Amino acid sequence: MADEENEAEGKKKSSLKKIILLVVALLVVAGGAVGALYFLGYIGGGAEKPPAASPEQALQKVAQQAAEAPPAPGGPPPMVKVTRQSPELTRFEQSYIELERDFVVNLTNSRKVMQVKIALMTHYDKRVLDNVKKHEYALRSVTLDAMRQATDADLAGANFRTEMAEKIRTEINIVLEKYEDFGGIEAVYFTHFVVQ
Repeated sequence: MADEENEAEGKKKSSLKKIILLVVALLVVAGGAVGALYFLGYIGGGAEKPPAASPEQALQKVAQQAAEAPPAPGGPPPMVKVTRQSPELTRFEQSYIELERDFVVNLTNSRKVMQVKIALMTHYDKRVLDNVKKHEYALRSVTLDAMRQATDADLAGANFRTEMAEKIRTEINIVLEKYEDFGGIEAVYFTHFVVQ
């Protein structure tokens, strides 16, 4: 009978040891997982110092401060670039508008005709696109003037389209700054380009 009691008590101790070992093992695994998440920065701030601000982050901070600044008396609030977050860095949201009608001009000292359709891109808010619609006639005029200055020799250049797009962008921003005190057009794209 004593042997049976010792054997039953040994089984209870063995089961109790197994339970205790299982609980300790679970605590070690859970603690390791929480520690790894902590040091990787997923929870609790982590041990690493935050990286130095990148130029994009610095630009976003300046834009955010400008947006939070009170507007000038009697004037509209400042334009702010619209951002979208990505894991690596801050990227700016692009907004596009295509001007409806084609632009058709004769090249300087040539019988050739250039016909293009353009789209404008901005990183700023909707007000820039509204300004483009509002001043479309003035923007069409300066775009046609910039295109009219092209010659056959210019057309043969390898970077003609890129240079023409930059010239148009500059002229459009000058007009918008004149009438609205802010340009905001980041790029001009040709959606249709024909020379005959």
